[in-house]
Amino acid sequence: MPANFIDSNVLLYLASSDPAKASRAEALLENGGTISVQVLNEVASVARRKMAMSWTEVHDFLGALRLLLDVRPVTIETHELGMVLAERHEFSIYDALIVASALQSGCDTLWTEDLNHGQRVNGRLRIANPFRPA
Repeated sequence: MPANFIDSNVLLYLASSDPAKASRAEALLENGGTISVQVLNEVASVARRKMAMSWTEVHDFLGALRLLLDVRPVTIETHELGMVLAERHEFSIYDALIVASALQSGCDTLWTEDLNHGQRVNGRLRIANPFRPA
């Protein structure tokens, strides 16, 4: 069964003022998916700093994400694979850690706005922008 890894930039649209992107993000979550603790941390940071959410709102938002999605840890193996991917594909280290987590989780699609739509990593992970016009 195909597995989806969802990046923080996609999840943040759930709490945005952009109804079209919020609807698309909601549709992705209907099938479940996987995130990493890094994604939770990025969501918390942006929610507080850029979206001015209260701590209560941040806790509630993260709690809902944890209920809906499978959350994977970031391990030393994730770090090591991320370093290899950053060097090989010229990803930022943070993007490379997301890709590494998706690969380690057995996902076949990484939903993100931050990387090249259609790119394949290690021959099995497809990068897809869920907001790209059809």
